[in-house]
Amino acid sequence: MAVVETVPGPLDGERIDRVVAMVTGASRAQVAEWLAAGLVRRNGVVATTRSARVVEGDVVEVDVDLGAEAPPLVPEPGVEVPVVHEDDALLVIDKPAGLVVHPGAGNATGTMVQGLLARYPELAGVGDPERPGVVHRLDKDTSGLMLVARTQEAYEELVAMLAAHEVERRYLTLVWGVPEAPSGMVDAPIGRSTREPTRMVVSAQGKDARTRYDVVATFDDPAPCALVSCRLETGRTHQIRVHMAAIGHPVVGDDRYRGVRPAIPAPRMVLHSAALALDHPTHPGEHLAFESPLPADLAAVVEGLSSSRPTAG
Repeated sequence: MAVVETVPGPLDGERIDRVVAMVTGASRAQVAEWLAAGLVRRNGVVATTRSARVVEGDVVEVDVDLGAEAPPLVPEPGVEVPVVHEDDALLVIDKPAGLVVHPGAGNATGTMVQGLLARYPELAGVGDPERPGVVHRLDKDTSGLMLVARTQEAYEELVAMLAAHEVERRYLTLVWGVPEAPSGMVDAPIGRSTREPTRMVVSAQGKDARTRYDVVATFDDPAPCALVSCRLETGRTHQIRVHMAAIGHPVVGDDRYRGVRPAIPAPRMVLHSAALALDHPTHPGEHLAFESPLPADLAAVVEGLSSSRPTAG
């Protein structure tokens, strides 16, 4: 059955390939194939140009069956994935920056799950077949610890534990400026921007989101900034990045949320999943805890700062 969408005001002026990708959830590469095959129509006329701009009120039709099963992911032995813990139910990954977790727009191959499938083929039957075993994600440029389920039972338990806030997830980040309170919680709902659908914002129409933070150290030179430990109570897209920017302290190096400034050059945003702790989902009485230090590229950024004052407490 074709997908039919009337272009809303917030998408006025957007490229047709972006609009089709957003309404179908398909990758831009897949959308390009649909356009080339004549499967996309705008106001009844076949659209062939990816960069064509739509206007509010346009009717976009995509003649595809989104209910059809996606082809199985191809394992990729060449994708290196650092595994810091494995047992019969789960894996703990220390994801390097630059590694995409699962296939999506612009990243059809070379992802973490495809590398894992080469080593753990049983993952193919766990959870969502398009992101097997994945119970939570890290952005491409965020490094550090994350969980992957090896069995369906573990998958369901981990998803429930994350929803119930029974998994402790702590991140280290460097932010611009020094938060007024050394500890606190940002409690502000997060939703998708109506102007830029790939960007998240604090919005009354968004989903509940809570981030606890503690200032670990502060710095004066070459600019005021702070090393902050953040604990997620919810798991919204870009949550730490959005919340820290919302209180006036964007993540250093984050080009999406006003965190790139010449005073402190950074190779990427300074955000790292530094600790995970949880009760094992299928081994009663077993507690798991893992820590990952700042990787060398981020540690070098912090070591280049001075006038640090460890926070008391």
